[in-house]
Amino acid sequence: MAEPTRPLPNTSEFDTGPFWKATRDKRLTYQVCDDCGAVNFYPRRHCMSCLGNSLTVRDASGRGKVYSFSVIRQSYHPFFRNVVPYAVAWIDLEEGPRLLSNVVGVEDPLQDISIDMPVMVEWEEHEDVCIPLFRPA
Repeated sequence: MAEPTRPLPNTSEFDTGPFWKATRDKRLTYQVCDDCGAVNFYPRRHCMSCLGNSLTVRDASGRGKVYSFSVIRQSYHPFFRNVVPYAVAWIDLEEGPRLLSNVVGVEDPLQDISIDMPVMVEWEEHEDVCIPLFRPA
């Protein structure tokens, strides 16, 4: 029997499709409003601050810090069941966006992850998309 696979995003979705397509080149992107300068993430058609629709896509450095996290010890999804325990974390990127991801590359997520811990993006490669994960920097 084949190993279960990670659920993957829909790369043809109108708002988030360009973000996921950029991950193919291992680019972590976010939007900045041309009208008010607000940083927007997740990708969308309008600014969440001023509702303007002039947004510029920028590349993030991939460096950030753990804002908050939770350790998952039980999962019913076949893929995630095979990787428990794992950490789900809010990551504050240097450029301002906060995104939800996993912290990888730690032996014990309960002991090895902390608030404000520096992290760096690491890419999990798939056929049509790369998933941004984070490891201690």
